[in-house]
Amino acid sequence: MPPPSVPGSIDAPTREALHARLRFYRDLGIGEFYRQAVELAPASESAPNGAVLPQSPAPTAPPNLPLIEENDIAPRKPFPAAPAQAAALPPEQHFAALKLIREEIGDCTRCQLSQGRNKIVFGDGDPNARLMFVGEGPGADEDAQGLPFVGRGGQLLNNMINAMGLKREQVYIANIVKCRPPQNRTPEPDEAHTCSPFLFQQIDVIRPHVIVALGQTAVTYLTGEKRPLSGWRGTVHPLRGAKLIVTYHPAFLLRDPNQKKHAWADLQIAMRELGLKPPARS
Repeated sequence: MPPPSVPGSIDAPTREALHARLRFYRDLGIGEFYRQAVELAPASESAPNGAVLPQSPAPTAPPNLPLIEENDIAPRKPFPAAPAQAAALPPEQHFAALKLIREEIGDCTRCQLSQGRNKIVFGDGDPNARLMFVGEGPGADEDAQGLPFVGRGGQLLNNMINAMGLKREQVYIANIVKCRPPQNRTPEPDEAHTCSPFLFQQIDVIRPHVIVALGQTAVTYLTGEKRPLSGWRGTVHPLRGAKLIVTYHPAFLLRDPNQKKHAWADLQIAMRELGLKPPARS
């Protein structure tokens, strides 16, 4: 006889589908969702095509349980301050300095992500790169190979780099966390805060002219500021002596190819800052 199901439990496939949907919303720049009372407008709303949308009933709570109001949720802890920027090194010392950072990380067990990882994904590319890409964290392919962005999202990123008139070997690529989160979930704050100081050290060594943050998680932990992705895109922001430009994560672009044209507009801002022109089409 199968064991009775636990009330409120979610099976693994459903949980993964929910994680994928939440990642989709996060990449759009939509923040957390809270259950709260909502006042509905008296008039019916209209869809873009003119069709009338039925009004949804006000949310109701289970018996004896009040609705959770948004102001009842405890505020998030403030982000820890980023480490002070290190002194610049001569270009010929960048490779050795990055190697020292990797040795400092060692066989890291500083957070719970170490329990399920296969390989630490430190970073990849030119230690003297003028352009640096920062993503969220390794996926399954990256965890297996120990290199960032080598799966389907990595292939798309390579195409984006090539469209800018560069090769992957000419840029540097890293992530907020260096170990794969289970089921590719978003890194928890304590995981990101534990790992990001090493990323800041990498940035300080490489001294890129432009940093492109790929997605909501990357820009949040690079800046210590949380706002919708739309509030970051289209503008150049200062970051540790570099110019920060924000665009969509390649994994999001694979789910919604219609956004590629907007990502290309973001990359063109980076190209202008770098003095690049796209290669001529053959």
